[in-house]
Amino acid sequence: MNQFPFDIVGFDLDGTLLDTSGDLGMALNHALKMAGRPQVPLGEVSRLIGGGAKVMLTRALAVTGGSEGVDVQAMHRDLLEYYEANIAVHTRLFPGGEAMLDGLAGQGVKLALVTNKLESLARKLLDELGLTQRFATIIGGDTLGPGRAKPAPDLLQEMLIRLGGGRAVYVGDTTYDTGAAMAAGIPCVAVSFGFLDVPRDQLQAAAMIDHYDELIPTLMAL
Repeated sequence: MNQFPFDIVGFDLDGTLLDTSGDLGMALNHALKMAGRPQVPLGEVSRLIGGGAKVMLTRALAVTGGSEGVDVQAMHRDLLEYYEANIAVHTRLFPGGEAMLDGLAGQGVKLALVTNKLESLARKLLDELGLTQRFATIIGGDTLGPGRAKPAPDLLQEMLIRLGGGRAVYVGDTTYDTGAAMAAGIPCVAVSFGFLDVPRDQLQAAAMIDHYDELIPTLMAL
């Protein structure tokens, strides 16, 4: 008899499952350079991530002189084009991620990937890292159409529908994730090593972990 408390474990991608800050930072700075704007130090990129590439770009413009007179759509296209061509140069699982995924698979859990990243980019990244087959479903910010990305609950509700319902939990790193989970009525475990957009005590997560070694014991305790 399976005593594991959840049937479905969903993961955010950027800053949760994968450290994508290096590749996103390179793409962001490429777009800024093409527009003649100052670049963002790579060490500061993680605080701009969350909500998708356009949100990241908007935040970068705000800290490099504002968006007045800037063709944001063209910059967004430049960013995505560069990123797609260089999507997995620096990106890796966070420490303990592979063993954690193996452990969940061993519990018979259905794994889902639910991200605000474009679905096509999420799939390409997971393909290049050899992770696609681990997930029963992959849902991107554009999968259901405009206006339905996190923190709206729609993507997590779609996850539940696709995987046949059951006890679900979501793992994320920002208020986009905790807000979506709360709205969908499922608990959210936050990762302190991600791209937090607020101080950790303001995330309103059901629990927080500092390393992926802690995820399965934390889920067992929820």
